[in-house]
Amino acid sequence: MSFDGIVTRAATAEIKNTLQSGKITKIYQPDKTDLLFTIRAGGKNHKLLLSANPSFSRVQLTAKTYDHPSVPPMFCMLLRKHMEGAVIQSIEQIDLERIIHIKVKNRDEIGDIAYKTLIIEIMGRHSNIILVEDKNGAIVDCIKHIPPSLNRYRTLLPGQTYVSPPPQEKQSPLTETAEGFIRKIKWNEGKVDRQIVQHYSGISPLIGREITFRAGLATKDSLSASFTDMMEKFQSGHYTPQMVFADGKEYFSVTDLTHLKGEKKEFPTVGELLDRFYYGKAERDRVKQQAADLEKLLHNEHEKIAKKIKKLKASLADTEKAEKFKVLGELLTAHLYMVKKGQKKIEVTNFYEEDQQQLEIQLDPLKGPSENAQAYFKKYNKLKNSVAFIDEQLKKASEDLLYFESLIQQMESASVRDVAGIREELEEQGYVKRRKQQKAKKNEKPVLETYQSTDGLTILVGKNNKQNDYLTFKASRQNETWLHTKDIPGSHVVIKSEEISETALLEAAGLAAYFSKARHSGSVPVDYTLIRHVKKPSGAKPGFVIYDQQQTLYVTPDEDQLLKLKK
Repeated sequence: MSFDGIVTRAATAEIKNTLQSGKITKIYQPDKTDLLFTIRAGGKNHKLLLSANPSFSRVQLTAKTYDHPSVPPMFCMLLRKHMEGAVIQSIEQIDLERIIHIKVKNRDEIGDIAYKTLIIEIMGRHSNIILVEDKNGAIVDCIKHIPPSLNRYRTLLPGQTYVSPPPQEKQSPLTETAEGFIRKIKWNEGKVDRQIVQHYSGISPLIGREITFRAGLATKDSLSASFTDMMEKFQSGHYTPQMVFADGKEYFSVTDLTHLKGEKKEFPTVGELLDRFYYGKAERDRVKQQAADLEKLLHNEHEKIAKKIKKLKASLADTEKAEKFKVLGELLTAHLYMVKKGQKKIEVTNFYEEDQQQLEIQLDPLKGPSENAQAYFKKYNKLKNSVAFIDEQLKKASEDLLYFESLIQQMESASVRDVAGIREELEEQGYVKRRKQQKAKKNEKPVLETYQSTDGLTILVGKNNKQNDYLTFKASRQNETWLHTKDIPGSHVVIKSEEISETALLEAAGLAAYFSKARHSGSVPVDYTLIRHVKKPSGAKPGFVIYDQQQTLYVTPDEDQLLKLKK
């Protein structure tokens, strides 16, 4: 993983420089695997994120805002009891492993000084956050309980003595010499990058590949020089936090990744790098876990409606045969004298055609001549009468398909809070059975995502249909500017000002394009008009509107710009 021991070292140094001797003032647990600390240090408030997420575990300073549950989980309440008001004594990485110890000093229930250590273990699906008593090494509690049945090496439960993860028996690369490096590598075996990872702690395959790439034409001297040069920079605290977009993937590190050919973006701090890299990823992971049933329902309904439309179009195509059945009925009526009961077919002159060729008409042998003619007229009338019904059904099905396409698009960028609104909407529409829940607060308003244009104008974005309807018809004024992707499912966006600049208009259009089905496209058409020209048809589904007097501009969605505008 990219969050290796080297990144952990850089993040720890940044956190230590910022938070050392700081006071913990608030603790939240926005998710079952994440903790958010507010720490007062250097005359400012700082936010420290600790994550034991199986896929996105990390420790970092963050500028992001997180939603907090109204009722804090038990582990959060326990940490508040033991750590709120505590002063940070030290922040240390253990060797070059992805393990960080945060030692704090506080007073216990009877007023005595007590020292405790919060241990963050960044180990993928085995990641954990553990509070330990310094005086006896006993575990106070941890965010994930690991009983002996799951791990025979160590038990992570309250009251148990804390045992560190088993050592990897690797050497620290920061203290290695060029000669020592040359001795460790088996030069005849090749795959030097893998050998580097195997021999030294804290180095990921990404760093291993970078070391060998910088060596150029690989020799013992060039490889050892590449290795020691990089380690000397890390040892002296010289880091270059960056992301690289290559081959459709995102990579990050705290050193130049010259072996990756793609777009590079540098960041002033490790915290800003991690905020950018993990933006939306952990949120999407939580949404997938909590709303898997909704996503499945939406895709199933969409598929069901698409199949229905296909059948309706086939039925509509069949109605084009109506005139043919009418002609057959009339021709048969004109030639009744030629038909005898028991016949299976008859040839008649088709006087509707210029050349008046012979036409074969199929007959039901069990029916008389007149009955056969009436049967063709019945088919004609049935098909003719069904056209209006099919057209009506096709229109409704097309609207339903567009509705579910919009919901699927909303789920792609939804937060856990946004998903709650989507679920509530589906309950109201009868697609999902209502869950037992507490009564909503009276007049509770949807929470809208807020952005600020470069020139200071507020831009609001609806992330689900409830938010869209509220934003457009209740939270906006008649002369404010409304934006939406042209003929593409997406969010409603409003610039909260009657006087707007070209800059604000383009940035708001960028947001509309980003929060739409065309997020990954270029040159996305975005319509804009005044709120007064946006209407909701009677009986329309949530989020559906019609509008006029619009103008269209074309923009390309940019996630970096979105992050800059986020308030």
